[in-house]
Amino acid sequence: MSYSEAALDLLEKGQLDDFKKQFALALRHDDDDTLYGLAEELYSLGFINQSKRIYENLLKKYPDEDELRTNLADILVGEDKTDEALLLLNEIKPDSSAYVQSLMVAADLYQTQELFEVSEQKLLKALELAPDETVIRFALAELYFTMREFAKSIPLYMQIIEAGNLTFSAVNIVERVGVAYANEGRFEQAVGYLEQVHSGEMTPDVKFELGFTYLQLKDTKKAIETLSELQESDSQYTSLYPYLGQAYEAENQNDEALKVLQEGLAVDEYNEKLWLQAAKTALKLDDEDLAKQYLDKGRQLDPEDLEIAIQLSNLFVKQEKWQDNIDLVSSYLDQEKVDPQLYWNLAVSYNHLENLDKAQEAYENAQPFFMDQKDFLKPAVYFFRKVGQMEMAFTLLKKYLELVPEDDEMNLLLEDFQQMGF
Repeated sequence: MSYSEAALDLLEKGQLDDFKKQFALALRHDDDDTLYGLAEELYSLGFINQSKRIYENLLKKYPDEDELRTNLADILVGEDKTDEALLLLNEIKPDSSAYVQSLMVAADLYQTQELFEVSEQKLLKALELAPDETVIRFALAELYFTMREFAKSIPLYMQIIEAGNLTFSAVNIVERVGVAYANEGRFEQAVGYLEQVHSGEMTPDVKFELGFTYLQLKDTKKAIETLSELQESDSQYTSLYPYLGQAYEAENQNDEALKVLQEGLAVDEYNEKLWLQAAKTALKLDDEDLAKQYLDKGRQLDPEDLEIAIQLSNLFVKQEKWQDNIDLVSSYLDQEKVDPQLYWNLAVSYNHLENLDKAQEAYENAQPFFMDQKDFLKPAVYFFRKVGQMEMAFTLLKKYLELVPEDDEMNLLLEDFQQMGF
């Protein structure tokens, strides 16, 4: 038995101190081929420093062996010593037998630096030089997956499956295809692949994607079943709660939806969007006090969130809390882009408080955005007529009657305008 074999045997037995002694003997006495094999084994076992030491020693003896350079560069990339790794890789010329491997190591290096386009170029070149190498195709597919360029990743993964590999490098390729299709919005294709993943390989991420995909396909019962299983197995998986809540709402089970969202908030209390969703669900249950409480929580977390502000403004208008609404909305009017719904709500509030100048200004700001909304147009007609803006009132009246031609009240008003010469 060589010293290298003895060292590996000691590692397997967990005798680390004896391993270190045997490793030192291997460095002094074993031949270079045996040491190279030892370096590969140690690398695979996670003993990177010892593996690196062997490669460095061998490279000094065999400076023309580019495979040693790629192995050593790969270790340096893992140690975040990118400059040293690049120096080694740049020494490898295109006519070297290790050139393709050097391109892959370089691609990994650039990916760690988030230079994805450079990484892509390296892998495309490697695939051009070695088109039959599945490992290159897999690396490129994974890069595209990381870049969220799922349309590019799918055909590469499919080629790996067609070559007979359902898993590669401990990655479930069927799962990857399903997730990629889901992210592309191609849910019919996605569910076909995700359902093929065996229960033992169904990670929380895959189960979430499957539940999400069922929801997009409006198969809400399966969405509830899948996401509930995920909640039971991993209650800390916070992404599941909004979608499980949506699924229950789609089944008109608003009580269950609110319960799920409250459970989600117990896990993720700093998620303002979850507070917002819980508020909307509370409103469906006619619990305005709870909705107000949740909206206030969400607004505390993110005062700039316009959707929360709009929901709170809508609630104030519904409750006829005109001054509360004005105070709220006024704090958002200095933003570069104001949501027109806020102008509408502001107009209604000022009108009820008989501040007609402010109401008119708000109505005029809102009007261009709601010419197809009968609920806006009808009260706006009466408002502009009240303040003497007859041309505007007549314009809005005609638009309203295009939408609701059967409204007798507004048809009588149209006759009044026509008698006035409009």
